[in-house]
Amino acid sequence: MGRSKFDYLVELDSEAAVRALTPDLAALEQVEARGMIVTSRATTPGYDFVSRFFAPRSGVPEDPVTGSAHCALTPFWSERLKQTEMTAYQASSRGGVIRVRLAGDRVMLAGKP
Repeated sequence: MGRSKFDYLVELDSEAAVRALTPDLAALEQVEARGMIVTSRATTPGYDFVSRFFAPRSGVPEDPVTGSAHCALTPFWSERLKQTEMTAYQASSRGGVIRVRLAGDRVMLAGKP
C-alpha cells in the first residue's frame, strides 16, 4: 500500500481479487484522499496489470477508466516489471484498455474513448 499525491494505491495478490472487489463505498468516502486505486499484476493474456479506481469522496463511486490513476500506476508497475511500455486493463463494469509508457518523469497514455 502506498499513496500518490492524490490517491491511495493498494496492490492485491491477484487479478481475480481486483475484479471481485466489492468495496464499502461509505467507508471509502471517509478516507482523506481523492480516491483509492486497487491493482494487481495481470494474468489475462495481453495485459501487464489491472486496476480499479474508487472515488466516492469525489462523487465517483467507481470511475470506468482513469487516466490520472494510470499516471501513478505506470511508474509503480514499471519498477516491478522492469518495463517502460505496458498494456493495462481497468476492470470496471465498462472496462477499458490503456497503453502506458514511462518517459523519464512523464507518463504517456493511449487508448480509445
